[in-house]
Amino acid sequence: MHARTRAAIAATRAAGIHVVLVTGRMFQAVRPYALEAGLDDPVVCYQGAVVAEPVSGRWLRHVPIPLELARETIAAVNEAGFALNCYVDDELYVAEVTPEARRYADFQHLELHAVGDLLEWLDQPPTKLVVIEDPAVLDDLKQRMLARFDGRLYISKSLPYFLEFASPDVTKAAGLDFLSEHVGFSRERTVAFGDGENDVELIDWAGYGVAVANAHDRVKEVANFVCPSVDEEGVAQVLEAFLAQ
Repeated sequence: MHARTRAAIAATRAAGIHVVLVTGRMFQAVRPYALEAGLDDPVVCYQGAVVAEPVSGRWLRHVPIPLELARETIAAVNEAGFALNCYVDDELYVAEVTPEARRYADFQHLELHAVGDLLEWLDQPPTKLVVIEDPAVLDDLKQRMLARFDGRLYISKSLPYFLEFASPDVTKAAGLDFLSEHVGFSRERTVAFGDGENDVELIDWAGYGVAVANAHDRVKEVANFVCPSVDEEGVAQVLEAFLAQ
C-alpha cells in the first residue's frame, strides 16, 4: 500500500469514519494489509462470503457453497477441461500444482495444498472455487457455466484471468450489508470504490459509488463518479477531497 493511500486512510479513520476493505481475496491474504493500514474494522473477503475481524481473526459471517452444489461445479468445470482452486477453512487446495496455480499462490503469498482428485477429497462446503485461465477462454467458460448454474451460483471474474464461483447468496454488497448492520453504518452514507467486474454490486449498493479510471466498463456504468486510476492513487485523492470538505 502506497504512503499517500495509507495517510488518507489514517486521516479518514481519525475523522471517525469506518474504513472497510472489501475484496475477493482470502482472509489470510487480505489480513496483513488491514493490519499494516491499522484497520480494526472487520474485512469483507471471499467476494462477501466471509466477514472477519483482522485483529482477532474471528469470522462473523461465512456463506460457503453447499457441498453437493460445489461437487457438481467441480465436475462440470473438470469436464470442460479446467482445473480449480478450492478454498476450505481459509486454505487453498488443488488437485495438483500446475503453473497457473503456482503463479496464483505466489501472487498472493499463499501455501498450496495438493490433494489429488478434488471430488474424492472434498467433504465439507468450500468457501469459493476459482478457475485461472486466459481472459478470452474464461469469457467462454463463464457463459457456459452461467447457462448451467444461473441462479444457483454467484459467477464473476475478479481479475480478467480469475473466474470465481460462490454461493448464490454471496456478493461484495451482501457482505458489506451484513457488516453495516453489525457495525452500525448506513448504506446511504457509504462511499464504495471498485474496479473489477465483481465490484458492480458493491458500487450499486453504496450511497455513492466510485470507479477508478482503469475500472471494468460495467463498474463505470453504475458508478456516480470516476476517479483517477490506481497508479495515480485515485482512492486517496477522493478521500482527501471528502475530508477537505
